[in-house]
Amino acid sequence: MPSGRQSRKRLATRQLISNVATGLFLERGFDQVTVDEIATAADVGRMTVFNHFPRKEDMFFDRDEDGRELLREVLRQRDPGVGPIETLRLLAHQLVAQQSPYVRFSAGSQGFIATIEGSETLKARARAIRGEVANVAALALSECVGRTPGDPDAHLVADLLLATWTVALIQAHGAFRQKGDAEGAKAVFLSIVDKGSVGLSVAMAGTPYA
Repeated sequence: MPSGRQSRKRLATRQLISNVATGLFLERGFDQVTVDEIATAADVGRMTVFNHFPRKEDMFFDRDEDGRELLREVLRQRDPGVGPIETLRLLAHQLVAQQSPYVRFSAGSQGFIATIEGSETLKARARAIRGEVANVAALALSECVGRTPGDPDAHLVADLLLATWTVALIQAHGAFRQKGDAEGAKAVFLSIVDKGSVGLSVAMAGTPYA
């Protein structure tokens, strides 16, 4: 088992590679940057890059696993008196209040979105991540209410929540692009999440998810 020092060193190397790669992607475009160039810029070997990131896209979406774990943890620790749908609606408000990078609307985030839009590879990976996160959410939802994995209601809730958050993020980034108003973009994001959550709660009335 690696020591604490080894773990910290590994995490630092991973973060360095991710930071260097993301900077190059934003500057030149994802498809124009090679793994060899990333390794050289980060002063590490090519195999070191692949040891930390099996796919080039993983360097760009480096917060993906953290987001999945946050979703699991929030549902595991939810207040029993608050339904899962409401718990995730409140999470959206909490992330905005904490200025989480997941819901940051800024000039920097516009570069991130533009880089995705400029690469078919990144767009395909983003779609795949959405599907994977929906499966993670469905499992976490079913577990937190004591239903079996594969519960159809859990999958319905997960898919509709992911759709709601996706629309909210797209519209909020669009609002920021038009007006450059971060607070206004946050309001757009939360308004859509709130509306979607209310509608989903009505649709799932009578189930433990509402």
